[in-house]
Amino acid sequence: MTDIVAEIKALKEREDATILAHYYQNSEIQELADFTGDSLKLARAATQVKTKTIVFCGVHFMAETAKILNPDKRVLLPDLEAGCSLADSCPADKLKQFQDFLRSQGRKFQTVTYINSSAAVKALSDWVVTSGNAVEVIRRVPPDYEILFVPDKHLGSYLEEVTGRKMILWDGTCIVHEVFSVQDLLELKKRYPKAVTVAHPECPANIREHSDFVGGTEGMLRFLGTLKEPTDVLVATEVNMLWQMQHNYPQHRYHPVPGITCACNRCPFMARNTLEKLRDCLAKGEPEIHWQPEFDKAREVLERSLLNGPVKTTVGD
Repeated sequence: MTDIVAEIKALKEREDATILAHYYQNSEIQELADFTGDSLKLARAATQVKTKTIVFCGVHFMAETAKILNPDKRVLLPDLEAGCSLADSCPADKLKQFQDFLRSQGRKFQTVTYINSSAAVKALSDWVVTSGNAVEVIRRVPPDYEILFVPDKHLGSYLEEVTGRKMILWDGTCIVHEVFSVQDLLELKKRYPKAVTVAHPECPANIREHSDFVGGTEGMLRFLGTLKEPTDVLVATEVNMLWQMQHNYPQHRYHPVPGITCACNRCPFMARNTLEKLRDCLAKGEPEIHWQPEFDKAREVLERSLLNGPVKTTVGD
């Protein structure tokens, strides 16, 4: 382990690179990263990077976003197969077809797209949101417009509750957050009766309704900072988030909420990035995210949505 970490640090220096890592990466990668965060924090951090190369330890749409916002930089992703079930659930051609159908019905709408989506889908959108800025962005949509929210139906239903805006919801879900077991959550609550439960808004409603706090990963960290006494915390999000929680607030005790099929919820796409692949991509300069025709339009939407104006923290990120 020590040898490969030393190799990565030397290669990072040689290649004039900055490593960005999502909170759902394994702890070894998070420890090595120059910046850790959620999608919104990392998208903004990417625009502040001074080095020539960005290595994005996350999934494909995140590295794609970094490239779109930094067209002159080389953006590497340790494993091109690190995808996302939400992005896969909403192909651009299917979205375009549905948008055309709604327009043919005389429906006036704006498309609000969760950042967990391809650049081609972002290019078809009016807004791109993360769980951290979704409420603020949705309030920008004129009230005489319907909202088509893609691709996460659970996050969409949560935003309906928070904002009071009814939406047309795409039928997409995150394979990690979809499988949390409410029965196991209730069993954990019995075992730790004084515990608080934090859940990501990508979770289904039956998990959210049994939670003390619902928010994205940044929001969870802020919430933990408000707990005055050492507390048992039941966590309904990707299991690698526990490392970040323990790193920031070691006084609390963290318990992952089990999934229906496993005792931990680990994103198989995030897990494709390893120290070995991180080293190799720095050494070889690939896989690299290359500019695509749809990136120009996607960049306009991303900059308007993520980089301009204040971001409120009602949902967290």
